[in-house]
Amino acid sequence: MVESDRLRARLFPVAGQEGEMSAAAGRGPHSGVLATRRTGPILPRLVLGEMLRRLREAQGISAGAAGEAIRASESKINRLELGRVGVKLRDVADLCTLYGVVDHAERTTLLELARQTNLPAWWQRYRDVVPTWFETYLGLEQDADVIRGYEVQFVPGLLQTAAYARAVIELSHGSDGEEKIERRLTVRMRRQQILHRPGPPRVWMVIDEAALRRPIGGRATMFAQLEHLIDICELPHVTIQVLPFRVGGHAAGGGPISVLRLPAPELPDVVYLEQLATAVYPDKPSELEYYRHIMNRLAVQAEPASAAPEVLRQILSTI
Repeated sequence: MVESDRLRARLFPVAGQEGEMSAAAGRGPHSGVLATRRTGPILPRLVLGEMLRRLREAQGISAGAAGEAIRASESKINRLELGRVGVKLRDVADLCTLYGVVDHAERTTLLELARQTNLPAWWQRYRDVVPTWFETYLGLEQDADVIRGYEVQFVPGLLQTAAYARAVIELSHGSDGEEKIERRLTVRMRRQQILHRPGPPRVWMVIDEAALRRPIGGRATMFAQLEHLIDICELPHVTIQVLPFRVGGHAAGGGPISVLRLPAPELPDVVYLEQLATAVYPDKPSELEYYRHIMNRLAVQAEPASAAPEVLRQILSTI
């Protein structure tokens, strides 16, 4: 079985056995990863791009030649293969022909992925408050199997109470007006639903002690936030570690880091570095390995997860 066949088998293990996709009902001919995760277009884009890249390279076809076949540029093929754009069904059909894809099940899989790349995501109704650079992360977060993160200034967004989240949002968007602040808060709270769904992601957060001692929103808000973190420590799929001041300097002092592992093992991890008004997604293998190494070092330097409730209670007693 070639690599693209293995990727398809992992995602759609019983492709073609149940008939046509019913878009309205959210059901289809596949029972694999993507058939059970209807959260948005980002993961389908990544999977489709990876499958098309492997098919193209197996045929020895250049990205430029592939672009000509669909009346597009080489750069568009590159963006498509990186999962950064949606794609027309006609273009995928033409690429299947170019790449010699004659198997009906494989063509059906690729065309279904193409359809999913253009489906609306739940956060699109909030596009007035969700920047384009954050949309990709939202989609990946919703579909990830593992979410690892380090935060130096704030409690991670997935673990924030509503009152704490509002206070954080008001720090940078206080002039937006109440309606937009409320919409930003709604997006943040809705993100947290993944923690309580069936088959939730494994969430592993290292939080700098500074973030836990900084009184965002005032004493009562911070007190409730720390109590919330103590409660979250009870969730079996959530790991919280505190990086104490006594560690001193460390390699992640420059800012927050997120590393997401996707449900298709053939897809690489995604690193997300959020900045004040944009974000960076390093994607070179050496960069991915570097940030994985940083996260592992932080986990070793931080207090063990078993100590987190007691550490949080100690901080709570000082507020």
